[in-house]
Amino acid sequence: MSADLSELRIDLAAALRWAARLGMHEGICNHFSLAVPGRSDRFLVNPWGWHWSEITASSLVLCDAGGKVLEGSEKVEDTAFHIHSRIHLKAPHARCVMHTHMPNALALCTVEGGRLEMCEQNAIRFYDRIAYDDSYNGVALSHDEGDRIAAALGNRSIAFLASHGVVVVGQSVALAFDDLYYLERAATAQVLARSTGLPLCKIDPGVVAETARQMLREQDQAVRHFAALKRILDREEPEYRN
Repeated sequence: MSADLSELRIDLAAALRWAARLGMHEGICNHFSLAVPGRSDRFLVNPWGWHWSEITASSLVLCDAGGKVLEGSEKVEDTAFHIHSRIHLKAPHARCVMHTHMPNALALCTVEGGRLEMCEQNAIRFYDRIAYDDSYNGVALSHDEGDRIAAALGNRSIAFLASHGVVVVGQSVALAFDDLYYLERAATAQVLARSTGLPLCKIDPGVVAETARQMLREQDQAVRHFAALKRILDREEPEYRN
């Protein structure tokens, strides 16, 4: 195992552990994956049957686009393979792919015309970066469904999948996880705000667009955020690196 791949395993394990801490997991379901550098047909993914809170770097499975396990003693869950393999192949910008049923983002996926409205600062960072798939097509157990989800994502960073959950992608684990975190924060604020029965705030579209541009220039925040999370794990759950 190369030094580069070893470090990528550590990052992906850290992301899964933190997602579990934040309640973004769902039993042993949902999945994070990371493409091998220079390849779109090989990726690391969490193993079938493992809770995210127990994932370690070495437990992650390396598989190819055909579903063959190249490294690891566990299998890849079927929907993980069909969703992640097709997104990695079809969307070059999706080096890291995170699929969750995290509660408040999922809530927006389950209401008619559910959208993340540009009514507060955390939501604005996702301005013009979200794709909405408004058709639920059942469990992803075929390449066709994986291709359909990849097509719905297009060149965006986030896909809201109707009656299902969200997909968040990025060029690195740090960038994808930072978006995943703030997406759920934004969704939580809007679910709470809607529960009051009061109308959501309106922000001038020009302010929204300019604020989004300002936020896109701050990608170093994602790197620093993720580094801080790893430092905490190094103190409290150092076995994640094993």
